[in-house]
Amino acid sequence: MTSDAASFLRHIAACNTARLPGPRTPFRFATQPAGQAPAGWVAPELVPELTRRGVALRDGVLVLDQPARLEELGDDLASAGLYRSHHELFDVAPTSATPASGTPAIARIDRGALPLFGLIAHGVHMNGLVRRPDGWHLWIGRRAMDKRLDPGKLDHLVAGGIPAGHTAGQALAKEAAEEASIPDALIHRAVPVAEIRYAMERPEGLRRDVLHCYDLELPPDFVPTPSDGEVEFFTLIPLQEACRMVRDGDAFKFNVNLVLLDLFLRRGLIDPAGDLGQRIRAGLSGRDNPAFA
Repeated sequence: MTSDAASFLRHIAACNTARLPGPRTPFRFATQPAGQAPAGWVAPELVPELTRRGVALRDGVLVLDQPARLEELGDDLASAGLYRSHHELFDVAPTSATPASGTPAIARIDRGALPLFGLIAHGVHMNGLVRRPDGWHLWIGRRAMDKRLDPGKLDHLVAGGIPAGHTAGQALAKEAAEEASIPDALIHRAVPVAEIRYAMERPEGLRRDVLHCYDLELPPDFVPTPSDGEVEFFTLIPLQEACRMVRDGDAFKFNVNLVLLDLFLRRGLIDPAGDLGQRIRAGLSGRDNPAFA
């Protein structure tokens, strides 16, 4: 493997550290069809907390008989100090195809509890691009130092989770206004370009994430403005410089690297037809990852 290949591929490996089932216990909703993969995977220390709260343990599988109870269960776990609530509900479905596409969810839970259960979470990421005489440039932001996840790391112009009841497009418009003061007239030009999947062990639990990725070409005179305190500042850098930064370092938040790798493939900074490009594309898709079976 060439040094460049190893440098790029390490980001995919870093975001796919989950090995299921490992010590985790499968978690299912009683309403799931027989034969469907578990909705989530629970760490050993959480199993007694769930059984004490009425989640059945049947043949080595945790089963929640009433999916509507999940929200209440999450609130109870937060009150017990088992995680920090975000006070924001996310839709829950047992497969990665929903609910961001608009298919109804079967349950809801605070976003902070999703990794506790190993439930699939959906988010949006947008590449804010500017065409200049010297080539393509990319808007990036620095995450505020008080962010609970990866403070101070570099991030996309717009990124965030998809709240309950929202489609990916609706969440993108919401985050664009809140994070970067992008008006509706601009954000509606954003084009969906990819879905990226990864499954990783994090201090907060098991993350099984689906990222809905967008490109938006912005006017050269547009300057984004932080508006919700989650970003310290935005800066515009050459796309070639972003590629070098991903190759040579870890300045970006862990999952931002994945979205940028997809961008580099589509813009030809990495040959999509070459061995490296094909390995990156396969790794980003997550289609062969058992965590999304």
